[in-house]
Amino acid sequence: MNNPQPAPGLPGEVAVLGGGRMGAGIAHAFLIKGADVLVVERDEVSVEAARERVEAALLKSVERGAIDTGFEELVSRLAVGTDYDAFTGRELVVEAVPEDWDLKVAALRGIEERLADDAYLASNTSSLSVNGLANELKRPENFLGLHFFNPVPASTLIEVVLGEKTSPGLAALAKGWVEALGKTAVVVNDAPGFASSRLGVAIALEAMRMVEEGVATAEDIDAAMVLGYKHPTGPLKTTDIVGLDVRLGIAEYLHSTLGERFAPPQILRDKVARGELGRKTGKGFFDWPS
Repeated sequence: MNNPQPAPGLPGEVAVLGGGRMGAGIAHAFLIKGADVLVVERDEVSVEAARERVEAALLKSVERGAIDTGFEELVSRLAVGTDYDAFTGRELVVEAVPEDWDLKVAALRGIEERLADDAYLASNTSSLSVNGLANELKRPENFLGLHFFNPVPASTLIEVVLGEKTSPGLAALAKGWVEALGKTAVVVNDAPGFASSRLGVAIALEAMRMVEEGVATAEDIDAAMVLGYKHPTGPLKTTDIVGLDVRLGIAEYLHSTLGERFAPPQILRDKVARGELGRKTGKGFFDWPS
């Protein structure tokens, strides 16, 4: 059974800048709920890779019977390209480029100048200041953070991060979007690391120090958190899934803003320097089959 209409409360025309693992997951989330979705990437090779990621996720949802909509109908509402001008006319654009300040500012400015005055812009940043990013924009009242979690299809949480200038109307709309996506909103005011990254990184860094100090193996530390505290995945395996380079970048930012308790341990720096970035490279704190 086809479902060409977006879920109640969801924008009908959505775009995502960045088609990596996170961006593709965000696109998938909106597509299966009926929105038309545009994904913009930096070059044609990245465009094809993004298309393959999104289509693979859609096919998996269809094959699992998680949705009633057919694969062909879902794909018909997906567009992928390299042209920023295609953002024109979109009701909501979610930026999902890597956690680099200059890259995000340039991306957000490039999107905003193509949007209508009443369109909304969100960043999927997991740690950078939403207030700081908003200060780089002309319409900060139309901007906020929408922090999706990896893997997006399986995650039921979206962190809605409000800047000082985010309009109350947008804050309410964003909660509605999250509900329409079938997920749960946690609303936080902008602060370093928000709620989720700050707590998650704190636990992960201590777990890394315990490995470094020989307290226990990575396997046993993770088992303690899974079995003792009912975490679905241990902090070190989660770090491998997120990416050690991503965790290092967040830790360095939190270290600079919140102090020594977020100083990255040497074991993390060494692994990143060796290219042991987790699941995406086949090795992190654990080995991952290719």
